[in-house]
Amino acid sequence: MDPLVAAVDQGTSSTRFLVFNARTAELISHHQVEINQSFPKEGWVEEDPKEIMQSVYECMERTCEKLGQLNIDLSNIKAVGVTNQRETTLVWDKETGEPLYNAIVWLDLRTQSTVERLINKAPGRNKNHLKHKTGLPISTYFSAVKLRWLLDNVEEVQQAVLSQRAMFGTVDSWIIWCLTGGRNGGVHCTDVSNASRTMLFNIHTMDWDPELCRYFDIPMEILPKVRTSSEIYGWMLLLVCQCLGDQSAALVGQMSLTCFLIKLFFVALYSLFVVSLCFSLLHCLYQPVMSDHGLLTTVAYKMGKDQPPCYALEGSVAIAGAVVRWLKDNMGIVQSTSEIEKLAAAAGSSYGCYFVPAFSGLYAPYWEPSARGIICGLTQFTNRNHLAFAALEAVCFQTREILDAMKQDSGIPLKQLQVDGGMTSNRLLMQLQADILCIPVVCPTMSETTALGAAMAAGAAEGVEVWSLSPDNIPNVTSETYHPQINTDESEFRFARWKKAVQKAMNWETTEPCCNTNGTQPHTYSHHESQ
Repeated sequence: MDPLVAAVDQGTSSTRFLVFNARTAELISHHQVEINQSFPKEGWVEEDPKEIMQSVYECMERTCEKLGQLNIDLSNIKAVGVTNQRETTLVWDKETGEPLYNAIVWLDLRTQSTVERLINKAPGRNKNHLKHKTGLPISTYFSAVKLRWLLDNVEEVQQAVLSQRAMFGTVDSWIIWCLTGGRNGGVHCTDVSNASRTMLFNIHTMDWDPELCRYFDIPMEILPKVRTSSEIYGWMLLLVCQCLGDQSAALVGQMSLTCFLIKLFFVALYSLFVVSLCFSLLHCLYQPVMSDHGLLTTVAYKMGKDQPPCYALEGSVAIAGAVVRWLKDNMGIVQSTSEIEKLAAAAGSSYGCYFVPAFSGLYAPYWEPSARGIICGLTQFTNRNHLAFAALEAVCFQTREILDAMKQDSGIPLKQLQVDGGMTSNRLLMQLQADILCIPVVCPTMSETTALGAAMAAGAAEGVEVWSLSPDNIPNVTSETYHPQINTDESEFRFARWKKAVQKAMNWETTEPCCNTNGTQPHTYSHHESQ
C-alpha cells in the first residue's frame, strides 16, 4: 500500500486526527472530538489542557480502529504532523506533567489592562512599537500578554518559575511534549509559525529575542526551542515530525507554494457550518513585508533546516461566523448552525440591516479593542431571516476589508480568492463573498486543507520523505468556482454602508470606572423588583 501520513488538527472547539495517502492526498480515515470552553468571567475564555490531550488520544485511537476495520496496517503511517489553534497559551510543570492553569484561548480579553499598560510605556504610546521585530501590534490576541497575566496572577505559575519547573507553550508545544514522553523526556519545542505569534520572536533572526523578553519581563528559560515547520521533532508510537500553526498549515494544504497567492481561511469553531475566525494570508515568500494598513507580518513556514523562512501578510477577524453560534446559543434565532443558510436565502437580502459582530473588539485592519458588536438599520419590517442574512454578509464584508488592505500593501490586484474550511459548505455565503469582492471565489471540494498541509509538511521532512512538495508531484485538487452575480455599484454601496456601521461600533467600551466608586458591581434588577 502507498505510505500514509497523519495529522493532529487541534482547533478552538474540536480536535481531529486524519490520515492521508501520501501519493494521492486522499483522506483515508479520520475522527473528531469536540472541546469544551469555559467562560469564568465576561471576556475570559479558557480550555482544559488535559481535555485537549485526552481528545487527541481519543481521536488517534478511534481513527486507528477505523483503519483496522479497513484492513490497513498502522505501520503504513510514516509520520504525524500537528496543526493547532495559535496564540492560545499554556504553562505546565515539567516534573509532574500537570498544567498550572487552564489554557487561555486566543480571543480572551482579560489582558486588556495589561495591553494598555504596555502601550502607555511605549514611545509615543504607539501600539506598533514592537512591529519592526515581531510584525505584530501590541494586542490581547498574542501569547506574550497572556503569559504575562499568568505570571502576574497565578501563584502556581510564579512558584514553578522560581523553582525552574515551569514550561510555557502554545497548544502545539503541549501536544508534542505529551506525545513524545511528557515528564519522561518529552520534547519541549515549537515551530517558527507558532513562535511568530507570541510577540517574543524576532521574525528576522528567527529566534526568541532577549530584548522582547525583557520588555514583557518573560524568563527565557521557560520558552520552548524553536524548530522549523518540517523536521523530525521526536518519536512516539507514531512519528511526530512537523508542526504548523493552523493558518500556515492550510496555506501549504492549498498547494500555495508560489508568490502572491491570496488565501482566505474559514476555520470551523463549532461545527462544519460555523466560522469562528476569518483569516486571509498573502504569501510574500522570502522577505517580510511590513503592512501600513493594519495587517500582520507573520512567518508562514520554514520547510526544513536548510530552507529559508517564508513570510505572509495576514488579516485576522476576531469574530466572523461565530456570530452564527451566537444567533443559535445566545439568541435562539436558529435551532442549528446549518439553518442559517436557509433563513438567509428566504430573506434574499438584509434590507438595510447591518451586523458588526465586534464581540471581542475589532482585529484587522482596525485593531480597536474598544469596539463592541452592533446591529443597525432595523425597521419594523426586519425579521430573523434578515438578521441571518446580515450575519453572513458580515463575514464577507470583514473579508473585503482585509483584502483591500492587502491590495494597498502589495500593490497587486486580486484576481480570485481561494477559500477552505467548514463554512465553505454554505453555498449562499460563497456566492455572497464573490458578489461583495466582485471577483471569483474558488472552493476546493476537499475542505480539509489545514490537516492536509500539516500532513504534507510531515511527510516531506528529512528522514521521512514520503511526500514530495515539488510542483510536478503535487496532486490536483478539484474545486468549484463562484462568480459575481451583482454589479459593482451595488457591491460598493453595500460595502460603504458596512463601513458606516463599523464606525458606529467604535470606542464603545472604556476602562473608565463606572458610577460606583466603592468597587461594587452595577445593580441588576430581579424578577421581584419588576413586579
